[in-house]
Amino acid sequence: MNASWDDSRRAFADAADWFVHTVGLVGDRWDQPGLGEWDVRALVGHTSRSFLTVETYLERPATDVDVSSPAEYFRTSRAVADGPAVAARGRDAGTALGPDPASAVAGIAARVVRLLDTRDGADLLTTIVGGMRLRDYLPTRTFELAVHTADLATAIGEPVDIPMTAAAQALQVVSDLALVDGHAGSLLLAATGRAGLPTGFSVL
Repeated sequence: MNASWDDSRRAFADAADWFVHTVGLVGDRWDQPGLGEWDVRALVGHTSRSFLTVETYLERPATDVDVSSPAEYFRTSRAVADGPAVAARGRDAGTALGPDPASAVAGIAARVVRLLDTRDGADLLTTIVGGMRLRDYLPTRTFELAVHTADLATAIGEPVDIPMTAAAQALQVVSDLALVDGHAGSLLLAATGRAGLPTGFSVL
């Protein structure tokens, strides 16, 4: 992925706006099914961590680059991505949003977007998989926002209208993962209507 820092910030900000807008449509449906074992509140809580980890990791500077691309981040983090701790953190994050989750999410998103406006992408931060440049880490957060806002929109019956900037960056991550893991053929056949994807197919 070779998007400029300005392009990545714009994609993240657009994804953030879409998430905030979609959360604002939840109304009183916080206890409805969201994704897997999560209800809507837990799904929103998990997705809000796409903002919070940016803040947290920037406060933990790294000295070396261990992971150099968004796709490498997802490949490296697979061992922890499906663990029970992830589900628990989502529920905890949902609870932490308090009695007005929509307002809480809007405040968090605005704060982190402003923070990124003060950075140039060169910061070296400590993630769950080791040291990364902010410019390489941020697209992973845009991907998470795009995918989980799509999950949320589906859960509450809203259109999955992913902003073009965020969709382009998320699809680039999907493409990079598919290429490295040998799934390009399956993905191309499915995307062009030749064949369906195998049961349980995922690039993650």
